[in-house]
Amino acid sequence: MKPVKKIFFILLSISLLIACATKKNSITNNKKLLVKPQILNNAFAITEKSTDKSYGYTQKNPIRVGGVKESEGPINERRFLNALAGPNGELINYFRAGSCCHFKTENGILGTGLLDHYRIFWKGSKDTLSLYINMYDFEKLKIPVGFTSKIK
Repeated sequence: MKPVKKIFFILLSISLLIACATKKNSITNNKKLLVKPQILNNAFAITEKSTDKSYGYTQKNPIRVGGVKESEGPINERRFLNALAGPNGELINYFRAGSCCHFKTENGILGTGLLDHYRIFWKGSKDTLSLYINMYDFEKLKIPVGFTSKIK
């Protein structure tokens, strides 16, 4: 191998090692910051309320429950919904209305995912509400505006 090619190869190898090590550390650091909530009676123990009125209600700001990599994506969606109560503590009912809204995610199949669309109602509610849930990515879970937590 010629000296110039050898030096180029060594520099390229060092650059790749540094890039991979940097990315790995940042992902590890982010995972340490994000801890999934405790599970009680097949529901996440969530008590913090969101102040963002779009949280969960829009396709651009879905609830990120994660779990797809651990084969727990759909059950995490139900664990989240099972943690919710109506505005006055009412027992809620929900159903999955379907999937929609392709988006890019490194946790999905071929770098993409779909949101799940849920419809929620409770006794005495005037309308059925829609929530959008992302089972590919995870972030700290909060109670959407208009709901309360089953946990007091």
